[in-house]
Amino acid sequence: MKKKKITGIQQIGIGVANVHIAWKWYRKHFGMDIGVFEEEAVAELMLHYTEGKKRERHAVLAFNMQSGGGFEVWQHTGKKPEKPNFVPELGDIGIFVAKIKSQNPEKAFSKMQKEELKLLGNVEKSLDGKPHYFLQDPFDNIFQVVKNDYLFEKTQAVTGGIYGAIIGVSDIEESLKVYQDILEYDEVVYDETGVFEDFASLPGGTQKVRRVLLTHSATRSGGFAPLYGPTQIELVQLIDKKGRDIYENRIWGDLGFIHICFDTIGMELLREEVKEKGFPFTVDSSESFDMGEAAGHFAYISDPDGIPVEFVETHKVPIIKKLGWNINLKKRNPNKSLPKWMVGTLRWKRVKE
Repeated sequence: MKKKKITGIQQIGIGVANVHIAWKWYRKHFGMDIGVFEEEAVAELMLHYTEGKKRERHAVLAFNMQSGGGFEVWQHTGKKPEKPNFVPELGDIGIFVAKIKSQNPEKAFSKMQKEELKLLGNVEKSLDGKPHYFLQDPFDNIFQVVKNDYLFEKTQAVTGGIYGAIIGVSDIEESLKVYQDILEYDEVVYDETGVFEDFASLPGGTQKVRRVLLTHSATRSGGFAPLYGPTQIELVQLIDKKGRDIYENRIWGDLGFIHICFDTIGMELLREEVKEKGFPFTVDSSESFDMGEAAGHFAYISDPDGIPVEFVETHKVPIIKKLGWNINLKKRNPNKSLPKWMVGTLRWKRVKE
């Protein structure tokens, strides 16, 4: 293996005030009911993003078996999680919206409407012609439900997991050095500038922006790639002014979308690549770290606007704790995905209400 391999979006981190309340809501409404790990610990290595201080936290990593990345639901326990001192708007700097998959956005919209969720506008067509809509959770996070037909396993949920994100940046051309050159989103679905109808329901959605939707032309493979499926990143840049930093005067782990994480094979190769390209690791666990029952190697870089991008090379995922049975990826061929039946054993970790 001569270069690093990105297998998909592993998760988006969501800073919340109460991890148990938030995860219960995400299980009920988004089907994020596969609990891969839950742990209370101290974030000792995140000093670059936490004002140089170690921070106590409680975290849960949850997935939806339909496909897509997970939610890392993350709560500061050693301090009060802070919210922004302004209402973030489209084009502000940071992860503004998390995209989640649905095979049928119209059906999902109807169900959420009956459940009286906070829907922002109606089902609209995006610039690529696909239906989507926005909603806001009780914790002020905005999600975009996007049409995507990829399915790993049928469930009762009307949505799947993480499909990507809408990220506000100050200069798209500079940001492409990370999202295109390092994260390998080599295909531009559209690149348009204007005021867009399908953004109108968002805070600040009537501002003039440039929006670039990126995806990857190759089907990603390796490890848990069959569960993650295809992904996309949408970069948005304000035209008439510079956006505000969503995490202005706050730290990583405070309320909102705290990072986007990519499942990666070949972290040593990645370390050299990002250093050569001018985006060296800001955080590096070096060898294997433990997160409760799971283990791996994680690292972060900052994009040109300082937005945290995480990489995780998964070494071990626990399946049945009592039997000591786990999925060990360290000795597997990095170019081969895990068999579907093996990935499917994650369903045994489903949390039932």
